[in-house]
Amino acid sequence: MKKTKPSMQTFWSWLAVGISFSLITTTVPVKSADQLDSDATQILQSMASYLTQTKTFSVNADIDFEVVAHNGQKLTLSSFATIILQRPNKFHIQRKGPIAEAEFFFDGETMTIHSKRNNVYTQLDVSGTIDDAIRAFELDTGIPAPGADLLFSDLYTVLSSGIQSSTYLGTAYVNGIECHHLAFREAEFDWQLWVQVGDRPFPMKYIITSKWLTGAPQYTMTLRNWDTNPKLNDEWFIFVAPEGATYLETLPSNELDEFKSTEGEQ
Repeated sequence: MKKTKPSMQTFWSWLAVGISFSLITTTVPVKSADQLDSDATQILQSMASYLTQTKTFSVNADIDFEVVAHNGQKLTLSSFATIILQRPNKFHIQRKGPIAEAEFFFDGETMTIHSKRNNVYTQLDVSGTIDDAIRAFELDTGIPAPGADLLFSDLYTVLSSGIQSSTYLGTAYVNGIECHHLAFREAEFDWQLWVQVGDRPFPMKYIITSKWLTGAPQYTMTLRNWDTNPKLNDEWFIFVAPEGATYLETLPSNELDEFKSTEGEQ
């Protein structure tokens, strides 16, 4: 019997049927304003407690950051990050993307931002905790660090502040791992969180939607390869300027563009 190759029209037809069937058979609960789902709250608290009690960890993240061009076209900037953290006052973050390639060092006294492509760096004097370093970065640059929410020591307070309503959507899969799917609404943003099922409730995916910007651009961070017992070296948290590096009072704005939540950049 001769096998025939299905056409793209057939493929899209079957896909449409599958999506339609899913929409018919799946009911997504709709929460009114100021209504909190107790299951969503409990899972968020469990995840936050577990992560803040984890003193050291490393994790990889795939990040998709959407921008909306002046002509209405939505574009996605994809980047990769690695995070190594030691509470209460050390981290090393590497970020590689289409616009910027940067490293962040914090040793409990100084936070350094190093642009590897141009070999320039700037430093902030921050004697304190990881929370202090993140807030100092946001204050100094004026740029919010959305993914850094998950690094705070008071994680539940940071995430739950401003929530108007929440929904527990059951379980789904992220990178083949079963996760609880949570959805939250705030005044300016909607956000979703996928939390690993079981006794290791790691956050596995985090989406923030800027719902009042044209096109509702999203920031998506998918986390993988969690390790709560990494082999740490104190040298990872201390910046040593590479040969030829130039110190700047502040980094040029183009070195930080990928971290900005802006509209109409193209």
